[in-house]
Amino acid sequence: MLKIDKTANAADLLFTLTGRLDTTTAPQLETEIKKSLDGVKKLVFDIRNLEYISSAGLRVLLSAQKVMNRQGSMIVRNVPEEVQEIFDVTGFSDILTIE
Repeated sequence: MLKIDKTANAADLLFTLTGRLDTTTAPQLETEIKKSLDGVKKLVFDIRNLEYISSAGLRVLLSAQKVMNRQGSMIVRNVPEEVQEIFDVTGFSDILTIE
């Protein structure tokens, strides 16, 4: 189960994710991101309440990062320890801007 809260403010877009970002829920987030990125200069993911991220979830973040490399910036905030370990092991801590 994944809860996605989206807050847009001019060219800034914030996604707050709660729950699990896995094979079942990643397509839902991917769809939401794709329909929301037009004109966005700064994309922020607040994942303080994300319990788990799978390779499918990592793929969605990587895809969003590639788009934002062309049109602005992407930040991942409030990363829980369990998720940070996954980012470290997969090398995503080197790819993503984490605050």
